Amino acid sequence: MANEIVIAQTTIDNEDQARALARGAVESKLAAGVHIDAPITAVYWWKNEVETAQEWRISYMTTTDCLPRLEAWLSEKHPYDVPQWIALPVTGGSEAYLSWVVEETTRD
Repeated sequence: MANEIVIAQTTIDNEDQARALARGAVESKLAAGVHIDAPITAVYWWKNEVETAQEWRISYMTTTDCLPRLEAWLSEKHPYDVPQWIALPVTGGSEAYLSWVVEETTRD
């Protein structure tokens, strides 16, 4: 398959914003689908202090071809100074699902 599939992730501290970031990426064909995980507890260093926050994890199913555009789009839309942004390679899966991800993220 020419496009490699990746799952890109970010987090945000507001469920409505999580839904908006999910829907916007799908509507823009930057992701074929998005999962929003129920609130999770984040513990992290920020400005020399340990912080604890409730966040929603957003996982975008996309391709390596779409990843730079998705990252640029997210950096415009995300309210955090330094949002989490990671991409995890998908090393296997059903051919039908992987093909669907490619089809849904291919621009017409």
